[in-house]
Amino acid sequence: MLKKPFPVIQSRSGFEQFYASIQEAMKEFGKTEVIVGIEPTGHYWLNLAYFLEEKGIPLVMVNPMHVKRSKELDDNLPTKHDAKDALVIAKLVKDGRFSYPRILHEVEAELRAGSTFRESLTKELNAVQNQMIRWLDRYFPEFVQVFPSFGKMALVVLEKTPFPMDIANQTVEGLMERYRQSETLKCPQKPKVQKLLEVARHSIGITEGQQMARIEIATLVRRYRQLEQEIATLTEELTALAQTTAEYEWLQTIPGLGDATIIELLSEIGSFAQYQDPRQLIKLAGLTLKENSSGQYKGQKRISKRGRKRLRALLFRVMMPLIRHNEAFRQLHEYYTTRPINPLRKKQSIVVLCGKLLKVLYAVCVKQQAFDGERMIQDIFSQSQAQAA
Repeated sequence: MLKKPFPVIQSRSGFEQFYASIQEAMKEFGKTEVIVGIEPTGHYWLNLAYFLEEKGIPLVMVNPMHVKRSKELDDNLPTKHDAKDALVIAKLVKDGRFSYPRILHEVEAELRAGSTFRESLTKELNAVQNQMIRWLDRYFPEFVQVFPSFGKMALVVLEKTPFPMDIANQTVEGLMERYRQSETLKCPQKPKVQKLLEVARHSIGITEGQQMARIEIATLVRRYRQLEQEIATLTEELTALAQTTAEYEWLQTIPGLGDATIIELLSEIGSFAQYQDPRQLIKLAGLTLKENSSGQYKGQKRISKRGRKRLRALLFRVMMPLIRHNEAFRQLHEYYTTRPINPLRKKQSIVVLCGKLLKVLYAVCVKQQAFDGERMIQDIFSQSQAQAA
């Protein structure tokens, strides 16, 4: 061995020293090729991956679960430290138990970064919305009877007259005139104003601490609007980027897939041309089936959930609207849940359809053909009839 375990500092000089160590080891052992194996820990490996790619050295990953389960094989101890982990990772790489991460470039990198950022903004928007609901529960619980969601008029009301006491002594015409003064609302709905006035006069909202509460709701309304605008602007940028990809033209031919869904799919999957088979996509999404059986016992098959969690969540989130708006997927869902032989439960059918969607996405993008729902249904039914025969 060249030396004892050593740290790799997250800096240009640290990476250059690591590269020099690699060159030294290759020279000493007479090797012409080398791979670097890591256990992924968050985002910290990305900088090193791009650096090594520039140097022509492939970086591979071992599954953290494999490291955890195999570290006791040598010493039968559950101890954990960096030196031991490095040795375990090296042995896993030597045995070929690794995978190559996809290093993103150009549009793919832009879509991944933008989609991840939009997700964080959406989470922040939901958090602000929950804070506004909590505020209303304390100071104006009847508000939701008039405005079940935070639309333009609801935000204007919270901005101009957040407390029941701001409304109770006013007239309908006076309130409407006050709301018209807002730049975002020119035509307030009179029936809603009338109902708002009625519930405000009988509100059970808290009347103490309103000075600070007024500042709180004003801040929350401003942040809510700001986040909505930022998400809308970012979505426009992402849509423009997605439209430059070769896949966008074909993905939009699938009824039920909107721009937002296409953006998320491309950010998670990337170019479909890099995959050899749609089963790779199914595995990437963690939708491959696993079974725990022993002897006479046959366990129930379940999805592995080993893959990209965000991609799997996206497929499940998309499938229900797709069943409603895409005739081909609706018919398949009905067929899977009502067929006389081995009918599936609704959730099982949705899992199967998620895998089918990935196959469809792969086919339309790789073959560059528009989606044909009738052909998809005919292929499924013909396969089922052949199996039954």
